[in-house]
Amino acid sequence: MIPWLGQNDPFPPLSSALREPNGLLAAGGDLSPQRLIEAYRRGIFPWFNPGEPILWWSPNPRMVLFPAELKISRSLRKTLKKRAYEIRVDTAFRQVMEACAAPRDGHGTWITPAMIDAYAELHRQGLAHSVETWVNGQLAGGLYGISLGRMFYGESMFSRQTDASKIAFVHLVRQLERWHFGMIDCQMKTAHLASLGAREIPRAEFSQKLAELVNFRAITGAWRFDHDLVE
Repeated sequence: MIPWLGQNDPFPPLSSALREPNGLLAAGGDLSPQRLIEAYRRGIFPWFNPGEPILWWSPNPRMVLFPAELKISRSLRKTLKKRAYEIRVDTAFRQVMEACAAPRDGHGTWITPAMIDAYAELHRQGLAHSVETWVNGQLAGGLYGISLGRMFYGESMFSRQTDASKIAFVHLVRQLERWHFGMIDCQMKTAHLASLGAREIPRAEFSQKLAELVNFRAITGAWRFDHDLVE
């Protein structure tokens, strides 16, 4: 059994999260900015299907990327060098979320209209950000996530053209490295993220690093990236 959160109930200890399904911690609550910020500061994130109650997760182990460990394949490096794209930041946040929410391979999405509204409010507050790859004036791919202190929490990405999301991700990681961000949360293990250098660490280690990183002074407001991020 997992606890049901009322409006003012705190999250339970991470140690109480289920092993199966991995990391399920609690249900209920809401998607208010206050609740979401509290969750992310503790390493908890919402993930649930339409029609389900809000479910909160903290898996063990945790998939993360340390910026210095980014891996760029030879083919992706060639694509980056061509520079046949434009990187924009925080110019189309809702569009990026809506693109991430589009059904893929016949499957539905967990990014519901309520989720989009909730994260759009965090974007308005300068805490949620989108990194966008534009090609010939069209949004070709990108990603979005949450930033607290020197911690970035990746949420989802999409591509309409080959490598478009990877291009955005590389520029994000390089910029975060310049800003001395310590870790990018990737939540769950995937082959796609592993190919970019992400790896799993124990939840206890993740929580310890997170507690340090979220307390640095935050970079708030709309982000701007440097122009010489990729050689």
